[in-house]
Amino acid sequence: MRQMALLALLGVTALAKAVETDDAFWRVPFIGTPDEVVQRMLEIAGTRADDLVVDLGSGDGRIVIAAAKNFGARGLGIEREADMVKESRENARRAGVADRVSFQRADVLEADISRATVVTVYLLPQLVERLQLRFYSELAPGTRVVAHAFGLSGWRPDREETVQLARSYRYQGSESRIFLWIVPANARGTWAGDGWRVRITQDYQVIEVEGASEPSLRGRAIEWQWPEGRFRGRVEGGLISGEVAGKPVRLTRER
Repeated sequence: MRQMALLALLGVTALAKAVETDDAFWRVPFIGTPDEVVQRMLEIAGTRADDLVVDLGSGDGRIVIAAAKNFGARGLGIEREADMVKESRENARRAGVADRVSFQRADVLEADISRATVVTVYLLPQLVERLQLRFYSELAPGTRVVAHAFGLSGWRPDREETVQLARSYRYQGSESRIFLWIVPANARGTWAGDGWRVRITQDYQVIEVEGASEPSLRGRAIEWQWPEGRFRGRVEGGLISGEVAGKPVRLTRER
C-alpha cells in the first residue's frame, strides 16, 4: 500500500506544499504497512470470501494479497507506479493468489471503485479529502471503508482503533490508528405509508427521526424506537420496509 513519510519527516505544511506544486501527479515514498496493521484493517472491515477489496495506492500489493490469502476475498489494487504494479503481480503469483487478485495502473482519483465492498486507504490527507465525496456518492450502502492514520473530514467513523505494533517502524512509530466507515444509505426526507409518517434528517450515518428515539443507520439497515415498539427495516432507494411489534411497515419517500 502506498504510504507516506509521516509528519515527523516532512510536516503537514511541507506535505501540502509538495502536493500544491504538482497537483496532477502525487508522488510519495512507499513505506510498507506493518503486517499486523494489514491484518487488523481487514478484520475490522469484516472481510469475507464474497468481498471485493479495493486498495487505493496499493504499492507492493500486500493488502489485497492478504485479503485473498487470509480471508478468501477477491482483491483489486490501484497504483500509479508501473514498477510497483509489476512487483505486486509477482508477489501475488508467489503467494498463490494471482487468480483472485488483480492490479491496475491508474490514478486513485479517477479509477472506478463502485464495485468494491471493502475499500482500504492510507494516503496523503489531501488525497483522502478528495476521495471522501466519491466514497459517499459512488460506493453502495454497506461498503466498508478502512483508513490507516488519517480520518475523513466531518464524517465520524463508525469505529476507530489503535494497533500496538510489535516493534517501532520508521515514520510510523510503535502504534497505528485505524478508522472504519460504513457507507450509509440515503434515508433523509419525509416517509409515509401504512398509516405512518416520519421525517428523517441525516448527516452521513447519523440520523434523527421525528417523533422517535434511539435511531440508528448502518449501511441499509435502519431502526428507531416508536412508542408502539422498535422499528427495524432496510432502506432501498425510495422505500423503507420493515416491521414494528410484528407488523410489516412500508414507507415511501414523499420528498
